[in-house]
Amino acid sequence: MRFIVAAAAACLGLLQGLGLLAAPPASAGPVNCDYPDCTPGIMPHQVLGAPCDNTTYYVFGTADYYVSFATQPGRLMFCGSPRRYEPRWFRSPPMAGVKVEGSSCVDYPEYYVAQAPDGLFLVCNAHDGTQVWERGDT
Repeated sequence: MRFIVAAAAACLGLLQGLGLLAAPPASAGPVNCDYPDCTPGIMPHQVLGAPCDNTTYYVFGTADYYVSFATQPGRLMFCGSPRRYEPRWFRSPPMAGVKVEGSSCVDYPEYYVAQAPDGLFLVCNAHDGTQVWERGDT
């Protein structure tokens, strides 16, 4: 039995070394995502005003009546902590999908929100003559 396992492992190593067996490509989420419907990690079945856990990563949720952003937008919410109080679900400003922290957001109105590929909460802020995606939890 050990011989069979060792032989199988050796064959897999040989195939991978020859490039005949490759690992699946890593994915950091959608590259072109401009809407909530393609944003990963949005939590369904949340209640507006109810307590929530994370105000930094994967902060978006939808109300129970959410069906599909394409057919019925539902209420998009985010988990926030106003003035150091316990975090809770708030109505979300319009969401621009998945964006990169520090990149330009001049194509969107100020205070739109987005999510970075790693799940970080982003807000479009204008200051010092630029308008960029910045952390939304600060």
